Amino acid sequence: MIWTVVIACIFLAGYIFMRVQWREEPRRASNDTGLAILEFGQAYPNEAIREVISTANGDSVFLRLHDGKVGCMRAHGQHFTSHLIEPGLVRVHNSASGKGLMLEFLGNASDNGAFEFGTSGEAAEVSLWLLGSLLPAAEIEETPRALITDT
Repeated sequence: MIWTVVIACIFLAGYIFMRVQWREEPRRASNDTGLAILEFGQAYPNEAIREVISTANGDSVFLRLHDGKVGCMRAHGQHFTSHLIEPGLVRVHNSASGKGLMLEFLGNASDNGAFEFGTSGEAAEVSLWLLGSLLPAAEIEETPRALITDT
């Protein structure tokens, strides 16, 4: 009889421990920048990552890519949704706090939102990445044309 109670207590303690771990795990996954990098690499294997900045709460990660593009990843529980930000399909606004950005994705309104960063410098850095990725390649001149005047 005593062994039945001991075994039941062990199973009950294991069940409680598993429930606590299950509730805490999504929070840990959303703050894991390394997991975000791995999942972005699986989604876009041909894109090289140059720099990573995550939001203050860790729910979103912005990635500066090798060719001037920008990747964005948002945490949804234990997984991230990742996408490349296409030129001309996002509008960037400053937030009132100065440490954040408000992004409006024209192609997918469900991704719109406010992103708060740890510092205003991180917010400025991400906005510069977005501005750099939105310059069409046809408008960038490799060599400036000389100004010709008649004398």
